[in-house]
Amino acid sequence: MGNVKITALDRAMARLCETCPACRSAQRKQQGMAFWLVTRVEEKICPFCRAFEKVHGRKAHEQPD
Repeated sequence: MGNVKITALDRAMARLCETCPACRSAQRKQQGMAFWLVTRVEEKICPFCRAFEKVHGRKAHEQPD
C-alpha cells in the first residue's frame, strides 16, 4: 500500500467495521439492501469503513481472498 501509516486508532476503527452488522452481511451475501448501502456509504460517509480499507487493503464489502 505504499507509505500509508496505520495507527492504533485506525486499527480500532477497522475493528468496529468488522463487527458492524451491515458490513458483515454485505461481505457474506454480496447482494441485498446491506450490500447496496455499504457500497454507497463506505468511502464517503463511514470513517470505520475507510479505516477498514486502510488497514486491510480492501473495501469493507469485499470478501476476503
